[in-house]
Amino acid sequence: MTTETTARKETQKLQRAIVDGLEDVKAQDLQVFNTEHLSALFERVIIASGSSNRQTKALASSVRDAVRDAGFPKPRMEGEANGEWIIVDCGRAVVHVMQPGIRAYYNLEEIWGGTPVRLKFGAARPEVAPAAKSVTKPGAKKSVAKKSELKVAPAPTKPGKSAIQKIVKEETSPSLRRSSAVKTAARAAKTAAEMSAKVPPKAAVRSRAKPAAKRAPARKA
Repeated sequence: MTTETTARKETQKLQRAIVDGLEDVKAQDLQVFNTEHLSALFERVIIASGSSNRQTKALASSVRDAVRDAGFPKPRMEGEANGEWIIVDCGRAVVHVMQPGIRAYYNLEEIWGGTPVRLKFGAARPEVAPAAKSVTKPGAKKSVAKKSELKVAPAPTKPGKSAIQKIVKEETSPSLRRSSAVKTAARAAKTAAEMSAKVPPKAAVRSRAKPAAKRAPARKA
């Protein structure tokens, strides 16, 4: 009884590995059939479709890798060169990866599809627990980085008495006042010239004072 239970668990484990390998490459119309009552050579027949030669080859390779990673012997493969119908012999299970036209023509479901197996597709896989890592408080490194990045701005220095005296002396020197007066006079002359140039001749004529109008002679009584 124990041997039968162990064999059944191994068959289910192999079946799960094959289905996972097919789902990884997006197999189409995936079906699993129980063939224990039909053949003593294998217990499962799994049929899946691929849309092209490239996908069928990828499906077969994915099944081979998944079965080997699950701890079973490396499966034998037939028809990989053509890619239209690839058979992956996994011992207790036989996988047929076919293109839709070939699958419809040979109709293997009619031969092996008497007892379909219900599967939970997309089942969650066991995840390997990650290695324990030292837990550090969030923000600890950031606070250290911020402290190292802070830079104290230098305090502004006040000018000494000698510098102030030098500035006052330069501003009150007669040569500086003379040069500023010359610059101011030149700037005023330039502004006056520009203003005169902008006034049109007609406006200048109109601005002149008109002569006084002559009075009419008084009438005699």
